[in-house]
Amino acid sequence: MMRKISILVLTLVVFALLWYLFLKPQDYQVNFKAKTIPGTIYETVKAWNKTLNDSATVSYESLTHFQQNLAINDSVHIYEWDITPINDSLSQIKVNIKDPDNSFANKIKVPFSDTDFEKGSRKRLLDFKQFLNDHLDDFKVSVIGDDSLFTSYCACIPIKTEQKYKASGIMANYSFISSILVENQVEMNGPPILEVVDWNIKADSLSYNFCYPIIRSEKLPQHPDLIYKRINIKKALKAIYNGNYITSDRAWYALLNYAEKNDIPVERKPVEIFFNNPNMGGNELTWKTEVYMPIKESE
Repeated sequence: MMRKISILVLTLVVFALLWYLFLKPQDYQVNFKAKTIPGTIYETVKAWNKTLNDSATVSYESLTHFQQNLAINDSVHIYEWDITPINDSLSQIKVNIKDPDNSFANKIKVPFSDTDFEKGSRKRLLDFKQFLNDHLDDFKVSVIGDDSLFTSYCACIPIKTEQKYKASGIMANYSFISSILVENQVEMNGPPILEVVDWNIKADSLSYNFCYPIIRSEKLPQHPDLIYKRINIKKALKAIYNGNYITSDRAWYALLNYAEKNDIPVERKPVEIFFNNPNMGGNELTWKTEVYMPIKESE
């Protein structure tokens, strides 16, 4: 009987050892919490990536799971990010880290010593956590809930860009569109608007119209880059974003999170209304953007 038990224990030990050395997906794991939602964490990882090296990449699977590849010395380290929302303002982050070129050696060394691989991984993610906390201090999002998106006739510039360059597209056309309207004595009818036409998170692409609400007339200026359209009234979820317009998409993720929590079907075509001119400077936390996420109409 004892011999059978010994054989069983030995078999289990061998299988556990084989799994650990050859099948375990990560060489090392780091866990920590962040006071924000998965969408903001994902966008911040992308921004942090740009501070590391030119070859760093992020591959999107979902807002709660994505892969980051980092060139470290002579090898590429793979960071698998798994994010579990705890509540509306707190997430648990698990990062599985693997160095494919040195995985076997890492797994042998990790249980017995604090290796350079472990130290470097911890240091890197501590730097990210500070990077994230600094970013969270730079903006504020307040979800209001159900509201209605207004109706307005607008002069617009269609723009397509990467999501992170959303504000750059606005700034590149801000003076252009306003000067055309002013020169032709077009009567303005409200602050500038951004209307998303297509938002592809996986492809990191964004198509939108940057618009000025105007009073419609028969003598509107014609330009090949300028279009006129009406934004129609519809039910929407609303949030207030305070901060630099570069990262106002953090409110988009907050509204998606709110919609999911409350089982509200929405169209991923947010609309932003800007109440401050960034060219005037000032404290960015006082800049105000109203953000609307249209609710899908029942069929």
